[in-house]
Order: sequence, then structure tokens, then C-alpha cells
Amino acid sequence: MSHTLHPLRRQRLQRSELAVPSSNPTMIEKAAESAADYVFLDLEDAVAPPEKEQARKNCIQALNDIDWAAKGKTVSVRINGLDTHYMYRDVVDVMEQAGDKVHTLLVPKVGVPADLYMVEAMVNQIEMAKGYRSKVMLEALIETALGMANVEAIAQSATQPGSRLEAMHFGVADFAASMRARTVNIGGLNPDYPGDQWHAAIARMTTACRAYGLRAIDGPFGDFSDPEGYKAGARRAAALGCEGKWAIHPSQVDLANEVFSPTEAEVTKARRIIAELKAAEAAGKGAASLDGKMIDAASERMAKNVLVIAEAIAAE
Repeated sequence: MSHTLHPLRRQRLQRSELAVPSSNPTMIEKAAESAADYVFLDLEDAVAPPEKEQARKNCIQALNDIDWAAKGKTVSVRINGLDTHYMYRDVVDVMEQAGDKVHTLLVPKVGVPADLYMVEAMVNQIEMAKGYRSKVMLEALIETALGMANVEAIAQSATQPGSRLEAMHFGVADFAASMRARTVNIGGLNPDYPGDQWHAAIARMTTACRAYGLRAIDGPFGDFSDPEGYKAGARRAAALGCEGKWAIHPSQVDLANEVFSPTEAEVTKARRIIAELKAAEAAGKGAASLDGKMIDAASERMAKNVLVIAEAIAAE
């Protein structure tokens, strides 16, 4: 193990992340009562330009009126991109009027570390001016060719003093557009590609996340009438190390929670692995066997990952 280590910056249960357009107050209220671990109130792509200002007001009201933490939810706001004239007002208004109620800001189309630095500088000043005791964190949406080309540098920026970055998300739809990739469904598989055309991108982002202590979250699956397709995509993302996935429709929340929750059998096996290794250690051995297979320190680390998630779910 390298002497340079970057432990996980912030543990949050993020199996399912329900996207809600802030232009629709009814949907926001329903999201608060859903089974989603995370809800992000969207001010960006799901809101048409004429509705941006009202959506921002709806978002702020929902942050103030709903006790998201009491409902077991982490609440995030996806601001507009830095290349728009909506972004600065999103940050200023949300932070000044509800900065002690929101947990994270989701920054779209992050291309370089300086994009996050700009948002951090604004958030820092507003928190100081308002005297907030809580600290709003940031999450980066990697959804352009530029962002993926710089994904390691963006992740590494989390190690800088004062960084608020704690997670990165893979935005497959805009990434496909940026790459000019041919796709038949947001997040779905193109039958002309021999496998999963998103594998390399998700693996690269997830590796960058794990190297620098960030959570890795998979993005949307557009066809909400195809639950099996959604679960298949979620399972592939989980296999690569992602710990959650977006839900663009309420019906996808339970699917994400199912895929990203360890089964009872997995939890039982994880506990058995740790118990067997403790017994081996007491006997002066560095490895052991379980069900005919060798287990060692790496097995223990994987088992502990399972138990951390299981304990977080049990605490909800």
C-alpha cells in the first residue's frame, strides 16, 4: 500500500438519487416522501429557460419548508452550468436563502478543477457572510469530453485545503452528445457496440474517485418503462465500484435501492470472513479459508465495504 492515502471524504448513503425538476412543486413534495436516499432539486436541464426563475424560488421554498434530514434524505441542488447566466444567481439565492438547509450543490458539466474552485469561492463567501455553521459540499457531474479528459485532476482537487468536493457523477446523456456517440437510449446499450460502450468512462471516473476519497455515482437510464434494462445498467455500474445511480422516475428508486444494497447472504458472508480472519490472526496466520476458498487481508477490506453500507442502511 502506498504511503499516500486519501480516505473517503464523506460517507453518505447514496444508492438512489431521485432527480426532480424544481419547476414542479408537486413532484418535489412526492420526492420528499419517496424511498430515495438522495434527492436533487434540478435547476438545470429539466427546467426550460422561461421557468428558471420560478424554479429557483420553488427550490428555495422546498428547502426551507421540508425537513429533508428528518425524512432520511440528503438533499442536493443541481445548479445551472458555469457557461450560463443562471448559475451565479442559483448559487447566490440558494445559499443566501437556504444555505443552512441544503447538503450539497451538484455542479454540471465540470470540465476543469477551476470550475469547482469558482463555485467554492462563492459558497465560502456566502457562508461567512451569513454565519452558517453547516458546510455545503459539492458534487461534480462529469458529462463532457473535457471533463473526462481531466477527471483525475478534478478528483485530485479534493485533496486541496478547503475543497468541498465529495462525489462525482457520470452524466451519460451529455457525455454521449459531447462524444458524438450514437446511442439508442440514455444510458442504454447500443447493439452495434460489442459490450457496454460506457464501461471505459465509468471505470475511469470511478478509479479517480476511489484514488482521492470520493463517492462514485452512476447517472440516468432514460427508458423508465424498462426496469430490467435499468437494473442491468445499475449492476454493471456496481460491478465497477459505483455505489448508487440516478432515478429519473420514481419507479426507478426501488430498483436502485435493490441493486446497491448488499443482500442478507452477502452481509452474512462478510461477517464470516472477518470472524475467520480474526481466528486466523489469533493463531498466528495471515490467511484463512472459507467455503473452500482462500481469504486474506484484501478479503477483509472487501467485507468491511459491504458492512459499512449495510450499517448505513440499518441506521436509516
